[in-house]
Amino acid sequence: MHTNVKQFIKFCLFILIQTQVLDKIMIRWWTEPSGFPIFVPFLYPLFILLLPLSTPVWLLLFVGFTTGLSVDLFNNTAGMHAFACVLMAYLRTNVLNALLPKNLSEYGQQVPGVKVMGWMPFLTYSAFLLLILHLTFFTLEIWSFSNIGYLLLKVLASTITSMLLVVGYLLLFTNSSSIRNK
Repeated sequence: MHTNVKQFIKFCLFILIQTQVLDKIMIRWWTEPSGFPIFVPFLYPLFILLLPLSTPVWLLLFVGFTTGLSVDLFNNTAGMHAFACVLMAYLRTNVLNALLPKNLSEYGQQVPGVKVMGWMPFLTYSAFLLLILHLTFFTLEIWSFSNIGYLLLKVLASTITSMLLVVGYLLLFTNSSSIRNK
């Protein structure tokens, strides 16, 4: 199957799983007065994280905006996901350049993952960008620093939950021999 078709199918699956399954899950540690769940698992940023290493920045920004806007349309969140995804997509290249020994263009169409980067660099890359995404999104959502503890707890819990989804995805959809060798 052609690479662009695979990417489009993956995009649609991530958006549908996020909006029709994960956004319906209410994971609470306790009930807050505002009624928001304490954390929400995000899977859709994985689409941006797993784009090929040689993807140009302009395309990353476009894909980030499209991905975020798609989730915004389902959730009626007025561009908050789009803003957070564009910021994450913008920072992606710099984070990868800091973690990888070669220039990104030398990797060609390879996808960031355990096979290319190893466990620790990939988990660092994912955790940092997911933390930025969650911090941006929940700051926009709450739009107040009056209860900074609630904001930080929500960001931390959501980032950890999203990282668990990323690791689960890697374990399910990555060749087991390439995982063992890293």
